[in-house]
Amino acid sequence: MPQGIDLTAVFIADYAGVLLLVLILLARGWQLPGRKEEGRILLILILASMFDCLIDPFVFAVDGKPGRLNVLIAFFGNSFLFLYNLIVGTGVLALIVKHIRQEISKFQYVTVWILTILETVLLVINVFKPIVFSLDENNVYKRGPLYFVYIAAAFVLLVYCFIVYLKARRKVGSLRYFPVWEFILPIVIGVTIQTMFYGISVQPVCFALAFCSIVINLQKEYLYIDKLTGVYNRYELDKLIRYYMNRKKKQFTAIMLDLNGFKSINDNHSHMEGDEARRAMADIFKKVSADSGDVIRFAGDEFVMILHSYGENAVDTYRGMIQDAIDAYNASSGKPYCLSAAIGGVQFDIDDGYDFIDRIDRLMYEDKKEFYKNHDRRSVGDAETR
Repeated sequence: MPQGIDLTAVFIADYAGVLLLVLILLARGWQLPGRKEEGRILLILILASMFDCLIDPFVFAVDGKPGRLNVLIAFFGNSFLFLYNLIVGTGVLALIVKHIRQEISKFQYVTVWILTILETVLLVINVFKPIVFSLDENNVYKRGPLYFVYIAAAFVLLVYCFIVYLKARRKVGSLRYFPVWEFILPIVIGVTIQTMFYGISVQPVCFALAFCSIVINLQKEYLYIDKLTGVYNRYELDKLIRYYMNRKKKQFTAIMLDLNGFKSINDNHSHMEGDEARRAMADIFKKVSADSGDVIRFAGDEFVMILHSYGENAVDTYRGMIQDAIDAYNASSGKPYCLSAAIGGVQFDIDDGYDFIDRIDRLMYEDKKEFYKNHDRRSVGDAETR
């Protein structure tokens, strides 16, 4: 084994990382109510990080030991460790983008595919011409001239992730529960130290610490999440008001929404179907608000949207978007009932007082009264009545 490698320390560090990740899996920390796609991304990252922690010490253990099996372990192990940096960078990017309720853009897809193809091609070429890393006749690992391509790509992805988060954070105050720097920092520290000082292994355990931080912050965030629908609860509404009170720009648009015919859905199609209707409506509201605001489950089947836009036509614009989204859902859901919502909203300046809930509640009920003038309360949810 080359001098300067403390194999015992490597195993201790890496398997401390494995232990942390196993505890996350046993606690099902990757399961996020109402956000299954984010949960799947987080699970993939945790499993990939566990493989990283398991493979890393064996790569160190066979370093400098000749023999066909040792060479194979060294070659394929190191190849995976290089690709792992890409997996983490793209996975963290996907997690952040999904968490701030955006769709992955064409630019992001193209960038990730270019980096994936580039790094994979370099490792294939490395089989025939050592340009990323090499193994000499004694199976001693050495960094190649293009080693830093992988380090640079990892840093570029992490910096880009942080920029995407900061841009969304300026618009969406609730992202304060998801401090990205807390889990990007351990990754940056681990990659930097291991790049500068070969022979020590801190990168895998730093990745494990990063994913522990992600899980802790996501679970903390869910103190403010409604478990049935995945939108925020009323605790978050109070925090949002304080957030606007402390901003120079204190204006926002507030919209209250209430499901029409919800009792009919419960009575005619079961309470489980009623819960499904509430979840579907919450998903519609989240899709409409996107990164422009927050959705709060106020009570029962009542929701509040707090939107950062402020303008004369903001309420009418979002009312139209909500109705279009509901119509699209009804056309494709295949449910024996149709969703409908009463909507009331105002543009509000926090300096004018704190009665916006009463105002939007009153406007919403006026809309509901108009709706029931033309619809039978007992059958309003039935598909054939729409």
